[in-house]
Amino acid sequence: MNKRILVAMSGGVDSSFTAALLLQQGHKVEGVSLKLSAGVCCDIASAQAVCAHLGISHRIIDMQREFERSVVNNFIGEYSAGRTPNPCIRCNDIIKFQSLLAHARDNGFDFLATGHYARVEQDRATSRYLLKTGIDTGKDQSYFLYRLTQDQLARVLFPLGRMHKREVRERSRQQKLPAAERPESQEICFVPDNDYRAFLKEHAPDVLKRGEITMTDGTVVGKHKGIAFFTVGQRRKLGVAAGERLYVTRIEPETGRVVLGKVADLQKSELLVSDLNFITCDALSSSLPVEVKIRYRSPFEPAVIEPAGPVRAHVQFKQPVAGISPGQAAVFYDNDTVVGGGTIEA
Repeated sequence: MNKRILVAMSGGVDSSFTAALLLQQGHKVEGVSLKLSAGVCCDIASAQAVCAHLGISHRIIDMQREFERSVVNNFIGEYSAGRTPNPCIRCNDIIKFQSLLAHARDNGFDFLATGHYARVEQDRATSRYLLKTGIDTGKDQSYFLYRLTQDQLARVLFPLGRMHKREVRERSRQQKLPAAERPESQEICFVPDNDYRAFLKEHAPDVLKRGEITMTDGTVVGKHKGIAFFTVGQRRKLGVAAGERLYVTRIEPETGRVVLGKVADLQKSELLVSDLNFITCDALSSSLPVEVKIRYRSPFEPAVIEPAGPVRAHVQFKQPVAGISPGQAAVFYDNDTVVGGGTIEA
């Protein structure tokens, strides 16, 4: 049956083709763009041009205050606490899928669709909705969507999940979509040139406090201008001259120290995850073998997860893993299915 579908449109080629594809399938489609405080995430003019080209209506929702409070301020706060945040996951959770789904429901839409490269399927045996990876492994975005709930998964559509990016681009050209040639969006939409250090200097200079740079044995080797300028695993812009390659192995917000070491010092066999969300089950009740991604572009790492209290999980890797950063997301997979995930604590 044809449905009334609200399509989240950033002005890029993926969301633009999503709207075009659903329209071709006979659905009643409307576009929506978010007006955000930074003003650089959504190209509203491009989205409007695409909607005009397709002959569909377009609406704008002002989310500036909520975006600033929930995403930008959290981003600043996490870095000032020596953690490495993932604002895209938080934006998807709070801004896109909580707020936009509520808007879609309140305005009589059957579904909310986005241009994410992921899939939603319903398990016939359990009736649970499952989140699966996109078939284009180079574009798969399931990592950013692990916080989706059963209610949300029942009402979202990812039409590009079974497509490759090159096909989306080519078919957009064939349809002469105004966004067909738009380049890929930058990694953090509200941070110009992806330079988060410059962003912090401009928007949150008060969180930048000087401190010591030490080696793992406690030897002081330099000074820094703020722990917010560092992340675990970093090896560039350390401000220290050394005859060997050094990495940030630990950040101590309580002392203001940045600790450097060798690559072997980065290797960890376990981590603790909090703020959990599970998709394949309501909660983790016993140990479970999974594959874990500790960053979007990191490889899948075999591990076993087990409950560590009511709101945490312990992850034990089969082999030590380098570059685990508190504040990032650890997402659990069973082959192509997202089991769940949470925020890395330690």
